[in-house]
Amino acid sequence: MANHKATKKDVRQSRKRNERNRYYGKTTRNAIRDLKKLTEKAAADEKLSDVISMIDKLAKRNVIHKNKAANLKSKLSKKVNAIA
Repeated sequence: MANHKATKKDVRQSRKRNERNRYYGKTTRNAIRDLKKLTEKAAADEKLSDVISMIDKLAKRNVIHKNKAANLKSKLSKKVNAIA
């Protein structure tokens, strides 16, 4: 690592960003896992909107690609709609 102030600051910023992105990603994965476990239609519909919002935020922050976000939302919507 270079001994420049700006480089040290950049390392600190990227570490902080990386930790924050890992937290948001893990939280969203856990929410998706919980949504997949639900068997009641009403609860799943309510949880779906929260999870979709989380996925959109990840895509906006470039934690995940926008196409991956679209694919996740599509699959989750199909799964929730299939609940009888």
